Amino acid sequence: MKYFDYAATTPPDPDVVRTITEVMEAQYGNPSSIHGYGERAHQLLRRARAGCAAAIGVKPEEIIFTSGATESNNLAIKGAALRYQSRGKHIITTATEHASVYESFLQLQQWGWDVTWIPVDSLGRVTAQQVIEALRPDTVLVSLMHVNNETGAIHPIAEIGKRLKSEAPRVLFHVDGVQGVGKLEAKPASWYADLYSLSAHKFRGPKGAGLLYVRSGIELTPLLSGGSQENGMRAGTENVALLVGMAKAIRLAVEHQPQFADRVTVYRDQIMAFIKEIPGLVLNSDQQGAPHIIHFSYPGMKAEVVLHTLEQLGVTVSTQSACSSRSAEPSRVLLAMGKDAACAAGGLRISLGDEHTEEDVTLLKQAIHQMMAQLRPLERRM
Repeated sequence: MKYFDYAATTPPDPDVVRTITEVMEAQYGNPSSIHGYGERAHQLLRRARAGCAAAIGVKPEEIIFTSGATESNNLAIKGAALRYQSRGKHIITTATEHASVYESFLQLQQWGWDVTWIPVDSLGRVTAQQVIEALRPDTVLVSLMHVNNETGAIHPIAEIGKRLKSEAPRVLFHVDGVQGVGKLEAKPASWYADLYSLSAHKFRGPKGAGLLYVRSGIELTPLLSGGSQENGMRAGTENVALLVGMAKAIRLAVEHQPQFADRVTVYRDQIMAFIKEIPGLVLNSDQQGAPHIIHFSYPGMKAEVVLHTLEQLGVTVSTQSACSSRSAEPSRVLLAMGKDAACAAGGLRISLGDEHTEEDVTLLKQAIHQMMAQLRPLERRM
């Protein structure tokens, strides 16, 4: 079985697993305790924070550790909206964001905030000009993902951040960077991002660990109360072992990013060219997107039928994003891109990792070809 669902989660790096195991066995102190056990855990946490900060070019004190990107996104969006509501209650995003962003905005909307949902183009992108035109005097926050988790579409984050800094410096800019680290450059400070979310298990780290970059001077209303950990922004005893593992994983991911991108881009382009040549399939990604994600649809065929057929043929892909893949509803991301309901209901995502080879790509293409041969006779029945 070949695994092509790296955008959902990645197999942890063996060195990261060993590091986590060693820390769990030897350094189990609470980093908030002031005795020797606690001090040793605190020092490990301090080094992990410094390592994560160095990997993305920010200061250690600007790193807030969390349980993952969902918590980071919720803290960034709700924490900023609640803290700065005296400036206004208007916030901006798109309809193609990850569920943890999209639903945070829906919740704030229910609480009385006014949301502008910027429309995306047919490839799932927005422009900096659209963002600027959506601003109002009472705008507090703009939140956009770097790379779309379903289609791989890339928003022009650097340009958007530069224009916001120049034209609306009081408006906070949050970037969901989950699908970008290790695949593209990750430089939130140079993008003028005020807030930036990451999750360790997307770059071969452990599940249950993430971070939120909070630019110096930005304050957030905590969502979790009960302690002064993480600069008072996130109460709760830190999971030292997982955070040390995340620091190692992000260092490796950033170091290897250029080579990773060069290699998987070749594979992505081969797969895209192959899908384009198959009658009945619709390619929803393009070569301007992320190097590791290919999204296509089989209109008229249920996505789960395609997925299980491919699984029987030896390859694992996904429908929608992992957080939504068990839903039978058409992809709201594809609908927002202007795709019809049949296309949005038949979407599949292939996502590549650093372990894939030319032989794996050949196997994937063969499986897609065999899948079409098996399912074409069933199209009229679906």
